[in-house]
Amino acid sequence: MRQLTGGFLVALAVAACKTAAPVVQQPAPPQPVILKLGQKSFTTDDFFQSFTKNQLSTDSAQRTDIKDYFDLYTNLKLKVLAAESEGYDTTEAFREEMNTYRKQLAQSYLTDKVLVESLTAEAYQRMQQEVNASHLLINVPEDAAPTDTLTAYESVQTLRRRATSGEDFSKLAREFSQDPTTAPNGGNLGYFTVFSAIYPLETAAYTTPVGQVSPPVRTRFGYHLVRVNDRRPSRGKLRVAHILVRLSPGADVPGQRVAEERINTAYARLQKGDRFEDVCREMSDDVTSRQNGGQLPPFETGRQVPAFEEAAFSLVNPGDVSKPVRTNYGWHVIKLLERQGVPAYADLAPSLRQRVTTDTRADVLRQSAVQRLRQEYPVREDKAVLTAALAKADSSLLRGRWRFSEPLDETLQNKTLVTIGGKDHTVNQFFDYVRQRQQPPRNPALAATATDPTPAAAGSPPVAMRRLFDRFIGDQLIATEEANLEKKSPEFRSLLAEIRDGVLLSQMMEKNVWERSMADTTSQRQYFEQNRAKYTLPERAVATILVAKHDTLIRQATERLSGKAPYQLRRSAPDLTFEKGQTTLTPNLRESLYDVLVAMTRNPDYVVEVSGSHDPTEQDSVSAGRIRSVVSYLQTRGIALSRIMEKDYQGARPGSSGAAQRRVGLQYFSNAKADVVNVLNNKALQTSGNPNEPAISLVEGVFAQGANSYVDAIEQWRPGTTTLRRNDSVIAVRIDRIEPARAKTFAEARGTVINDYQAVLEKQWLAQLRQKYPVNVNEEEIRKLMK
Repeated sequence: MRQLTGGFLVALAVAACKTAAPVVQQPAPPQPVILKLGQKSFTTDDFFQSFTKNQLSTDSAQRTDIKDYFDLYTNLKLKVLAAESEGYDTTEAFREEMNTYRKQLAQSYLTDKVLVESLTAEAYQRMQQEVNASHLLINVPEDAAPTDTLTAYESVQTLRRRATSGEDFSKLAREFSQDPTTAPNGGNLGYFTVFSAIYPLETAAYTTPVGQVSPPVRTRFGYHLVRVNDRRPSRGKLRVAHILVRLSPGADVPGQRVAEERINTAYARLQKGDRFEDVCREMSDDVTSRQNGGQLPPFETGRQVPAFEEAAFSLVNPGDVSKPVRTNYGWHVIKLLERQGVPAYADLAPSLRQRVTTDTRADVLRQSAVQRLRQEYPVREDKAVLTAALAKADSSLLRGRWRFSEPLDETLQNKTLVTIGGKDHTVNQFFDYVRQRQQPPRNPALAATATDPTPAAAGSPPVAMRRLFDRFIGDQLIATEEANLEKKSPEFRSLLAEIRDGVLLSQMMEKNVWERSMADTTSQRQYFEQNRAKYTLPERAVATILVAKHDTLIRQATERLSGKAPYQLRRSAPDLTFEKGQTTLTPNLRESLYDVLVAMTRNPDYVVEVSGSHDPTEQDSVSAGRIRSVVSYLQTRGIALSRIMEKDYQGARPGSSGAAQRRVGLQYFSNAKADVVNVLNNKALQTSGNPNEPAISLVEGVFAQGANSYVDAIEQWRPGTTTLRRNDSVIAVRIDRIEPARAKTFAEARGTVINDYQAVLEKQWLAQLRQKYPVNVNEEEIRKLMK
């Protein structure tokens, strides 16, 4: 066997020394064609790939038949062919759109998916714990000269030896750390969890044992030491709402007293039973959250200031409210809405993958990609040219202001600096890259200045230029890989082709169908008149549906909603008590009315009843004057007179005596049924304490058969209220009136008419395309696929 192999190799060598006979390439067998449109052919393989891909991306219960999909495929290709014939695929707008889509699609093919999964799993594992750590920073710029970097490293090593020898880490941090934020408190970072710190520091915190100090950690800020103080199981996330009374850190004593009184007033109202959402809307200074009842996005440990965080996490049950809490923002009252544990990995993995590719872990992913691509695409640097190019750096580079003039000197002008994957890149290209990518220093205090270009803590221009050169090589390697994706990945090529067809299809549909159908109102109306029988409204019930946990709530709701609007909310503002004979508003009365003004502004459906009375010693006109003063106050501040009801007792109010007779009452009503339900839910919440399960819900609408199961359950529709029971709920369906079946007007049917008219236009257009590009189908190939 060895002799045979050796003889065969010798024969090949001898043949190579002779004049080579022409090699006859056997042509690849032609792929079977399933469809031909005009002169353009489409193979069975192309069609089947498209069919399979679209089948997998749709609901398996509604899979498309091959024959049906073939019709869709044919229509798509006809439209794309029309776009190509009109040159839509050659426009600048099309190229720009495709470049955008291509870059987005390429990202997933350029990222190391195995590494992403590893970082994702690591992040999830770290989410199970919270770390309390302190750190010490010795500043050194990213672009520091080697001697400065070494000096900083030796300094941090000396400090680590002192810390590991027993010296107090907090004391060392206060004395030597150059992090101005944490040094005063001994470098303490508090408790934090994954994604709260840059990745190298996070890794040091999670891998260093409790009570020990990490080796030096290099980041763009310099060298760090991390001491782990404690670890505890994750407390998960909280969802809370808060009421904020802002207080400037420099506020004087009277200002501090006013802020504290305001937060105490808010807290007192909550203790008396006022809804948290109402107090928040009226009193909170947090403009971004007060409109939604003070709700904040969910947060975990390390995301809020410590005092706020500890108060929030100390709340036990949803609905619990904290006492006033002071932070550097002011005073807060916090309400716990929900506790969230760490979700299962399967639920959290997609968002974690997104985060690991966008936070500081992205540097790890990039480095991995560049190292891999260096193995695939050879990188050859011209050392002499590179040395000369790096020497062009000066202190302006450290300030982000470096420039170069062309032409360069003869040793650099258009000289090849580096060859990547067989492609040359010149000095001019690199210098242009530097000009665009240079940045001002992240920490101006460490940067070189125009007057002192080389302070001890400044960076080194050649080092900065070298770092940009390494970045340049990485970017070119990634660009080279991206440019070759169509050749290397059939899947990428196929997806890009689908995107291309989709963009062209959209442009052609816009021109030939969508735009025409929307603009041609005459044809719309003509189509409507020709097809009136298609556009009808069935018999419908105008109904209100209430669903509650028990009969008492249903009874309360139906009683309050009986009759016409406005509906009584049985919610009132504090009465205004006047002195004998007084009708004008004092500053204190105006302040009390301000809350009414806020409530009316926040709730546009509210109506307020202003009722006045007087004691027996006062004239009848006094109560009317008091009412007019209140109404005038509200009117001049934007509350329409149509939202104010007046009620004058013209004497003593029933059941009152003394000063209580000299008052104006303020009772809220609403034109919206939903407000009545909200009041009932608020009262029920005070008992249950669970804001996520409303005790009663309301739905209003016009319902045809099949639109609502509760309305459908009523055998014979007629005005009136019907009570149903389903599972553990009581349902009251109130039908106000029956709308008989009738034909739709053009305005009512217009949306459906436009859709139908679009289908007509598309059908006409496809008929024209089939005339222009005759359709030839290989039925035998379709039969093969259907077996």
